[in-house]
Amino acid sequence: MSPPASTGLTRCRREGEILIRRLVYVAFFLEVGLLLLVLPWSTFWDHNYFAVRWPTLRPFLTNHFVRGAITGLGGVNLVAGVVDLTLVFASREPRDATDRPAA
Repeated sequence: MSPPASTGLTRCRREGEILIRRLVYVAFFLEVGLLLLVLPWSTFWDHNYFAVRWPTLRPFLTNHFVRGAITGLGGVNLVAGVVDLTLVFASREPRDATDRPAA
């Protein structure tokens, strides 16, 4: 007895949802990584809400070591996003020409 066709469709839909979820996760990590890499060295960082609201916090936020640490976190996020992206592509099963639906 062969499995019903709906089982294959359900499996394909579930795999598609997992793929989309992982790609959104990768996009999030890449975006956060790029922001943390660039923002500490921009003028936005000097005039952000916390530096304006609490002037005693400004020397800490403008310290180059703090900016470097935040940039390092951005680098870690970028690496995590790229690694996860490569895992997404590496885990996909190769498809044959016979698996593709006819046009």
